[in-house]
Amino acid sequence: MLDTSARLLRLLSLLQLKPDWASADLADRLGVAVRTVRRDVGRLRSLGYPVHSTPGVSGGYRLGAGARLPPLLLDDDEAVAVAVGPTPAAGGSVTGIEESSLRALAKLEQVLPARLRHRVGALQAHTVPIATSGPTVDADVLSRLAAACRDREQLRFGYTGHDGRVSERRAEPHSLVSWGRRWYLVGWDTERDDWRTYRADRVEPRTPNGPRFAPREPPGGDVAAFVERRLGHQMWPIEARVLLRAPAERLAGRISGVVEPVDDESCLLTLRGDDLHLMAVMVAFLDVDFEVLEPDGLRDHLRSLGERLSTRI
Repeated sequence: MLDTSARLLRLLSLLQLKPDWASADLADRLGVAVRTVRRDVGRLRSLGYPVHSTPGVSGGYRLGAGARLPPLLLDDDEAVAVAVGPTPAAGGSVTGIEESSLRALAKLEQVLPARLRHRVGALQAHTVPIATSGPTVDADVLSRLAAACRDREQLRFGYTGHDGRVSERRAEPHSLVSWGRRWYLVGWDTERDDWRTYRADRVEPRTPNGPRFAPREPPGGDVAAFVERRLGHQMWPIEARVLLRAPAERLAGRISGVVEPVDDESCLLTLRGDDLHLMAVMVAFLDVDFEVLEPDGLRDHLRSLGERLSTRI
């Protein structure tokens, strides 16, 4: 038989599964007498849960919507955020949690006060997600990777490369990072003696995990910045630096790049990309005087662009 605390949690979970329960059904599910159910309902009420008695021959209980959410101690904004959060999960980048997310949402909405249900309903009714395509990762894989990070256990896994070939890898996992629609595992590759990022949707964990290890810190100590730098250099291998003869505030938001003030009349633009011609067009589009600091190839593309435009005017 469950102890009292475990039984109360089980009772609360059952009450959240459907609107109405007969006392006898609850007693049967919990493996206790009806009078024990009655006492446990009283305990839940003393904790602040709005458990109402339902009339009828057999009698029963329902979990009502209360004025607050004890003992979670959520304020109104937090409750709305938690309620809205599971909705996009059903169509997100993680597979295998769609049904669980919707069940959790249904349970929470059942006990939300009316004023909060209206707010949640308005957000859901007037929010239109844009369908995007991209790789998805199984929730079980994410759980196993996260557990290995937590327990500091070496991971053995098959990893599918860009060319489709699978290689066997060993790594000391540090963290999972979500970037855009993709999940990445950051870890120390024991065979390459270096930090690596692995796309989680390409990871196939092997069983069992390897030995425990002493934790390391990634370069710079900021794992999110490390992933952004690593992936940014892979996706946008060309870096350009251009001195612009205009105040930084005038150009902020006009170009995809980092704009840093130099003085009141000039600023430094740092761009990353994979096409020098496109980067030249972006700089020319700003319509300000400039000086290319690097790379030399950007000067050549700007010169070629200027000559082409001048012959067609």
